[in-house]
Parts: sequence; structure tokens; C-alpha cells
Amino acid sequence: MKDRSFWASLAFACVLLPMLVAAQGERPQPPSDPPAAATPADRVSVVLEGREIPVPVTITPNGPLVGLEPLTEALGGELTSDESGESLTLRLADREVVIGVGSAIITVGDTIVSLPQPVAPGEGGVQVPVEFLRKTFGDLLGYSFDWRPETARLTIARRGARELPVSVDVVHLQGVTTVVLQFPETPRYRVYRQPGQIEVQMLADRLTPPTPPPAMQDPLVQGVSIDPQKVLVQLAPGAETESYILENPFRLVFDIHRPASVETAPTTPTLTPEERVRGIRTIVIDPGHGGTETGAIGPSGIAEKELTLTLARDLEARLESTMPVRVVLTRNEDANLPHDTRTSIANQNKADLFISIHLNSSLGSGAHGAETYFLSTDASDPRAARAAAEENLSPGAAGEIPEDLQFILWDLAQTHHLSESQRFAGMVQAELNQALQLRDRGVKQAPFRVLKGAAMPAVLVELGFLNNPDEEKKLQDPGYRGELIGALARAIQRYKALVENRELPQQAPQQGKPADPQAPAAGAQPARPGRGAGSPP
Repeated sequence: MKDRSFWASLAFACVLLPMLVAAQGERPQPPSDPPAAATPADRVSVVLEGREIPVPVTITPNGPLVGLEPLTEALGGELTSDESGESLTLRLADREVVIGVGSAIITVGDTIVSLPQPVAPGEGGVQVPVEFLRKTFGDLLGYSFDWRPETARLTIARRGARELPVSVDVVHLQGVTTVVLQFPETPRYRVYRQPGQIEVQMLADRLTPPTPPPAMQDPLVQGVSIDPQKVLVQLAPGAETESYILENPFRLVFDIHRPASVETAPTTPTLTPEERVRGIRTIVIDPGHGGTETGAIGPSGIAEKELTLTLARDLEARLESTMPVRVVLTRNEDANLPHDTRTSIANQNKADLFISIHLNSSLGSGAHGAETYFLSTDASDPRAARAAAEENLSPGAAGEIPEDLQFILWDLAQTHHLSESQRFAGMVQAELNQALQLRDRGVKQAPFRVLKGAAMPAVLVELGFLNNPDEEKKLQDPGYRGELIGALARAIQRYKALVENRELPQQAPQQGKPADPQAPAAGAQPARPGRGAGSPP
């Protein structure tokens, strides 16, 4: 009986146990942790020197974007926009930062900087990545930027003062004295110009003067003195100065020369202030290729060299009929023309703007759209590098100087025009995109030989893909070419108005310092006497 009861209980347990397990599985389980959600905007904070400041931040997959306008108000600087809102200029200390909305390329002074993501419109005017802040406010004003994604906090603080050694070189050649201040790192400084002297004042760093101090026997520089807070360059009476920057290592360069002599006759009319202002007076247009260098060939057999000459002649006629400018073509016939000769023509004509016109090609026949380039020793992407390599294949001038020396000369002749070249390239690309609804292939930079040595803002524009049958057909249509020419002419007109309007006002004194009556107005880039590849003798 007991045995029977035992076996009955065991059988009941075998039936009941699966039911209990199933019931347990049907019970509601305790909630698991929810998936991580995007950080709400109201939980992102920006902290400056221990206090939170109202700066909008947008979290993106590539990192945070920070509102530039309120941050500029908090950290110092001046932010201005052109009338279209496509290009902005941020002035910090003695440097100008040129920003293209939608572009991941900026110029900081004379240096091209690539950002991890583009500048974007948004709350706070435009929004910029943290790397932008480090390359501008960080390098120029001495701030550190620490983004912590786990706390969604951007912490901003001033870095401590650095001790920077400085070396001085003074060289006089062909009537120009060049003063080079060399630093191991990029200093934080501001330049003040007064009649008879240049002062380079440190903002957050301290200088270690060289030993012994620089000796001076120069017709244009009377002395250079250095203390921990500043470098003071004393000039000969009446000397004029221009400055620019070279990188790797960082060098602040001043070219000092006598005022240019001007022959006058009693009948010479007195120029008005507007007529004395340097603006866009001479434009050199370079039709790509020519002679035995055909360039790209379209499916129907038409050569790039033919279409670029037609486009250049049409642009010349449009500009001269609508603007008070002089236009010079580097070639007006089907002739061979080395790259270096093209920029020499621009320099010899004292051009204010250089535009090289080309047509693109690619391995596939489906590529389309326009691209605008400005000069850099490095390409912005592999496609830009290939484009430059293809265009650079043609032979150079007889007795061409070595490539490394060419880039040194380019460094001297073109580097301080890069921000203006970038600004003009952005206007060209925007007009082409808007007027023709072309695919926006963007503004890029690459080491095009035809742009090297140009002592003025210079761009190269690819107006379409000639190996694409549809684009080749459109490029042979005079009506379509007229639309391309109209877009280029509008970009030139916009840039001309921007430069001349920006240069008309007199510069205001900075922080109690008297304005330099000899200094060029903002944005003006006068050619340095006796300097630069291809400069006239």
C-alpha cells in the first residue's frame, strides 16, 4: 500500500513539475534596462571656467556640433557673414578663419585645416565640431576643449602660459628686408602696427629671448628687441610692411620695403579714395590645355582644349561687357603653354584674380557635376589627388626648377592668398549649383601645378565631365555654355563687391593701439616686391 502511494505521488510530481515550470515562464519578468537613448539637448552642458554658459549643442553620430555665434561672444572674437550666408569669417587675435557652410575645410590664416565633419547650419547660427574649436580658439587664444560623451559635457578652460623660445633672422635682398620669427609651436599672439614699428604681443605665452640678442645692420630695420611679453621691430622712417605665416615650423614673416615710387605729371588727375582702393581690376582666365595637350576627349571626339578656349572667350566677353575690369587670356589660340607660364602671365599682368577652366573625366561614363579647387600641397581626398595628378602630367617650362624648390616658392608667393582663394571657390561652386542644378561635387583642394606661384587668389574649376555623353552634348550647346558663363560671372561679381566693399572702410585701432596708416585694409593682399615665383622683374 505504501509502495502504491509512493509511486502515485511520484507520478503526480512528474505531471505537476512541467506545469509549474511553464507557469513560471509565463510570469512577467522584471523589466530589463532600456536601450541607451540619444542625449536630450537640454541635458548637454557647456562649462567655461567652472560656470555653465548657454551654448546650443547638437549630438550627431560623428560627435557634437557646437553653436559658434554664442561661443564667440563668450570667448572673444568677431564673426561676420557674407550676404549669402554661405561664407563666414571668424577673426581671432591677428588671424582670420574662413568658414564655408556645409564644408569640412576651413582656412586658419594661411593654413588649410580639414575637420572630421562639415560646419552645419543650426541653432546658434552655424554649428561646428569640437576640432574646429581646438584649431581656432584653442591654438590662437589658448583655450582647451574637453568633450566627455558619458556626461554630455563640454568643458572649456584656459591653458597655462607656455615658455616659447624664439629665433630671429633678418635678410635683405633686392630692396626687401625679410624678418622671420620662428617658434617651436604656434604661439598665441597679436600683431600691432604703428608708424615706425611692429609689435608682436603675446596673449597667453611667454617668450625666451635668443642669446645673444640679434645684431642689426640693415637699411630698413633699425633694431629688434625681445622680452617675455613681446617682440618689437623698429623700422626705418617711411618703411612699409606686409606679414604672412609659414608652417612646419611656425614662422611669422614680415616683408619690409620702401613705398613704391609713382611717377606723376602735372596733368595727372587726383585719384578719389575709391579709385585708390585696391580691388578686382584685372582678371586672368586660363583655358586649360592647348596644342598637343588635348586634355579629355568626349565620346564624339571633341577635345577639352577646344571647349575650354570657347568658354574662356565667352567669359572674357561677358565680364568686359558687364564689369569695369580688364580680362587677359593666357592663350587665345590652340597652342602649347606650360603650367608655369600661365601663372607668370597672371603675375606679369598684376592680376587680382586667376581662374583656370577645365573639363573633367573619370573612369566611368556616369559621373557628372562641377568641382572647384583651390591650391594645397595636400589633396582633400583621393579623387582630388587623381585630378591633380592627371592635370599635372603636361610638360613644364624649359629649365624648370626642381619640384621641392617650386613648392618653397609657392609657399612664399601664394600661401597668404589661400583664404581668399577658398572664399572665391565657394562662391563659384554655389553659383554653379544654384543656377544649373548641377550635382554639388563641392569645393576641394589639390596641388595643381597651374595654380602654383600665382600671387593672387586663384581657383581651378571643372565645369563638367566630358566623357559623360549627356554632359558632352550639353557642353556643345551654346545656350548651356551661356548658363555656365553666367554662373561664373555672377560669382566674380559677388567676390568683387565683397572685396571692394570690405576694403573701403579705414581700419579701426585695436585695443587702444593706433591704426597703421601703411597697413593694407582687411582682405587686401598686395604683391610683395621682388618675391614669388613668376613675379615680374
